[in-house]
Amino acid sequence: MTGDAPAGGDPRFALTDEEAALLPDDDDVAFYARHGWFLTKKLLADAEVDELLAASEGYYAGERSRTLPVRPPRLAAWQPSDGPVQRHNDYVHVESDPIARILRKPLIGAVAARLAQAAEIRVFQSTLILKPPVEGEPSNIVPWHFDKHYWSTSTSERMLTAFIPFHDCDEEMGTLTVVDGSHQWKETGREDSMTRHFADRDNDDLERVLAENAAYNGAEIRKVPLVIPKGHMSFHHCLTYHGSGANRSGRPRRAISFHLQDGGNEYRRFALSDGSPAAYNHDVLVRRLPDGRPDYADPAYCPVLWRADRP
Repeated sequence: MTGDAPAGGDPRFALTDEEAALLPDDDDVAFYARHGWFLTKKLLADAEVDELLAASEGYYAGERSRTLPVRPPRLAAWQPSDGPVQRHNDYVHVESDPIARILRKPLIGAVAARLAQAAEIRVFQSTLILKPPVEGEPSNIVPWHFDKHYWSTSTSERMLTAFIPFHDCDEEMGTLTVVDGSHQWKETGREDSMTRHFADRDNDDLERVLAENAAYNGAEIRKVPLVIPKGHMSFHHCLTYHGSGANRSGRPRRAISFHLQDGGNEYRRFALSDGSPAAYNHDVLVRRLPDGRPDYADPAYCPVLWRADRP
């Protein structure tokens, strides 16, 4: 049985009645607004998750539907010669059609739109991740950070991330852990270094930043490991502190971090302390707006995932 398309009637974004029943309700939206994270119902069938896993294996083996025309300066692009470290590969929604087909399921965008209270959701970035089962591997520890630091050139503070594991994911596997309610904190200050990816930062320094910001807000640091069954996913706000620990399970932790932007997001110039502009990888890839700014609505890199007439 087929449900209605969203307001505006675009059939590309129609949900079945069964899918519509999986959307966050008003209490769920209020929970996300209060806590900065949300665990969904089962949005992907087991077969769809298995397709993601198979497509990721093909990707690691070198299969590409297309490649980026230029290499951005801070691209995460693991290759076999990098060895058994934690793998990060950006732009998999561009380079792999089998992965993109699952990620662009309208239901994922509809859930994001409900949580962000937005009428439109576009893809911002996708990162394929594999955390190897090596407990002592330093790259497996993801220190505390929030995503908006890396998206300084984006105007929106409603951006959010879906974490999509390819299997049951728990604390033993080094699941995503969020700092509850931290999206509501105010920062004590901001250094240029905050725009650098956590892989380029000192873990202890990021622990210090978290503690200082919690103290500044008079807040308790409440860390919540997210237990995510296969086919479910988590969403977290772009200002929510999060990280992850070692994979102690004996098998790889495989997932995609699917970064999403609301329809109002666009490029802004963000000056660093020396006056030079901050940059994001999109800036050398996407088309230009008439005023010369990078277009964060370029459908080749930031396709629309969900659209309705109103939030």
